[in-house]
Amino acid sequence: MARKETAADAAEPGRLKQIALTYKMTRKADPKIGLVLAAVGIVTLGVFLAIGFLIGHPVYAGILGLLLAFLATAIVFGRRAERAAFGQMEGQPGAAAAVLDNIGRGWTTTPAVAMNRSQDVVHRAVGKAGIVLVAEGNPNRVKSLLAAEKKKMARIVSDVPVHDILVGTGEDQVELKKLRTTMLKLPRVLSGPQVTTTNDRLRAMGDLMSNMPLPKGPMPKGMRMPRGGPKTR
Repeated sequence: MARKETAADAAEPGRLKQIALTYKMTRKADPKIGLVLAAVGIVTLGVFLAIGFLIGHPVYAGILGLLLAFLATAIVFGRRAERAAFGQMEGQPGAAAAVLDNIGRGWTTTPAVAMNRSQDVVHRAVGKAGIVLVAEGNPNRVKSLLAAEKKKMARIVSDVPVHDILVGTGEDQVELKKLRTTMLKLPRVLSGPQVTTTNDRLRAMGDLMSNMPLPKGPMPKGMRMPRGGPKTR
């Protein structure tokens, strides 16, 4: 029992430190975050106090209002922190891969299955919706990457639906903050065993990282992709 309490006490400062760090990062992108949170908390508590006086139970309404004010503040803080984080990630190489890593259970993601010398990149996610290719980079250049990846997969998993998503803010593109929602809205057409089989086939096919002749040990500085791209088996 004592050990459990000690572990909980040790974890608490870590959570508080993480919240404080998140708040500082959010405030850089959203300077009004403090005023917004204060307004949400005060208004919520004020409304319940007013209701409490009207019905003759200000103490009970005040306690309930305090709890709900804390909850409302936490929800607003979470949403604005998420928006600020996406705003900072927008346009950064590998941002889509970070979103895919946190898409949730039922999805298997493989970052950078295809890449060119301009650092346009395609990531792959496999779930009950089928295969989703998520591309980052110049829309004109990345189309050839998507076409090549689809052609390569067609020899292995021709019976599995393939969706492609281009991350960006232009026409026919999906904003980074909407990527997860867009993927979760895709219709589910595969069963669990079919997803596993698809993953096994794609894993056997290999990807960019497994096919590149990387040396053992730390990656050398200034390393560039070999001419001719990755070799396919």
